[in-house]
Amino acid sequence: MAPILEVRNLTHVYSAGTPFEHRAVDDMSFSVQRGEFIGIIGHTGSGKSTLMQHLNGLLKPTSGQVLLDGVDIHSDKKFTRQARFRVGLVFQYPEYQLFEETVYKDIAFGPKNMGLKAEEIDRRVREAAKLVGLTDAQLEVSPFDLSGGQKRRVAIAGVIAMEPEVLILDEPTAGLDPASRAGILENIETYRKTKNATIMMVSHSMNDVARLTERLLVLSGSKLAMDGTPAQVFTRADELLDMGLDIPDVTRVFLRLKQLGLPLEPVYTIEQAVAAVKKLKEGK
Repeated sequence: MAPILEVRNLTHVYSAGTPFEHRAVDDMSFSVQRGEFIGIIGHTGSGKSTLMQHLNGLLKPTSGQVLLDGVDIHSDKKFTRQARFRVGLVFQYPEYQLFEETVYKDIAFGPKNMGLKAEEIDRRVREAAKLVGLTDAQLEVSPFDLSGGQKRRVAIAGVIAMEPEVLILDEPTAGLDPASRAGILENIETYRKTKNATIMMVSHSMNDVARLTERLLVLSGSKLAMDGTPAQVFTRADELLDMGLDIPDVTRVFLRLKQLGLPLEPVYTIEQAVAAVKKLKEGK
């Protein structure tokens, strides 16, 4: 199957030729399949935000390419515009970008820019609102009267209403309480299943990426350091810690137990931990 997104030897240099020159992304290459749920992890300054902005054409590469369905995103201006609707990007704290007088109008902003008819805009607004757990009554209120978690849902719904084939989210649960965090992550997974969409999520929560994603991209020093399943990546816990990254809490506990002499293999989810303890208890 052909990838929905392909990154080829992508390099981005800020302030090239000046004393402030900085290589934010350095020769990255990977491909993304339709329907995948990919986590992106890396310490601050590793290139995550710069990479994300290339994936929907907001930034132009210094060298290399980003292909959407096999076509260079920057092949012509018309295609670049289409790419920004097909690859939706939700920035960190997106609620700060809300500005309309009602929730409905905020969610409708993207579909309106796509030039859709009123009936189609209405369908998309209501469907996106439902997907993120907003009620019809909430559509008529000001977004500024909502809680922090509800505002985040409105902002995500505004991107979902454009029905992107790829949804990229930068720390979608940052600053939220546990209940709101769980709700937002459930909404994202619902969108993926409903639309067979590709999800790419930047997160500092190793517990979230271990539980939700099928694949992890690990960025370090502006390069792609690892690309594999959560099992493959978290097995290399020592390398992650050396990069200044965290590991899932349960992985940390099991590594310590192994150091103490218990015959335990690394795990990265609670479910795996329960199974491993049962196995150990039964003496298998």
